Amino acid sequence: MAPTSPNETSEANETSEASESSTASEPSEATSQARSATSRPEGRVAGLLLAAGGGRRLGGRPKALLDHRGRPLVEHAAGVLRDGGCRPVHIVLGAAADSVRARADLAAYGVSVNPDWAQGMGSSLRVGLAALAGEGADAVVVSLVDQPGIGAAAVARLIAAYTAGADLVAAAYDGRRGHPVLFGAGRWAGIAATAEGDRGARDYLQQHVNALTLVECGDIAEPYDIDTPEDLYRLE
Repeated sequence: MAPTSPNETSEANETSEASESSTASEPSEATSQARSATSRPEGRVAGLLLAAGGGRRLGGRPKALLDHRGRPLVEHAAGVLRDGGCRPVHIVLGAAADSVRARADLAAYGVSVNPDWAQGMGSSLRVGLAALAGEGADAVVVSLVDQPGIGAAAVARLIAAYTAGADLVAAAYDGRRGHPVLFGAGRWAGIAATAEGDRGARDYLQQHVNALTLVECGDIAEPYDIDTPEDLYRLE
């Protein structure tokens, strides 16, 4: 599916924050030709899974440890990035990190522990980008541990948009910007500099909305979050 570009700013759903609507239009033939002319050789795209939260609204149950398909949710989420084409995949843990490492099989992935996880997603994003800085990746796909409705097909679509020439990409659902998101390596420093609290990369995306490519994924993924006990029915 061809990537689309937003015509107006939209808010990302950062774990539980509301999104604002934006319109995504299909690219014209001229636009498609321009993208084809600027397409890059297939690069090395890393995956970054943010899995540090303490699950405050789940009664203090870290989301990484929630059961999904018989295993900790963090295993499923990391596997989505791997199966979507990301190499390497790095995970940022925080709350109950020792318990996560003891219960989950994370041997195939890089792992960092964010000691400041309680300060919000922004701190985990900074830790993850710093850990990947020396890995030689050309771009990174960032995903959240609490969105099991987003699978490998959505990750693969973002990587395809990157290969076609875009270096700032987000999945969209009925035209609304969501997760996962992809950042070219040249943007990592700017993202880390603006990642604060639970806003993650939202400020950076707002500031660079004209450079953002939206890739519609509503036909292959569901962007719900596991935030409260009422959401747990979505786990298998």
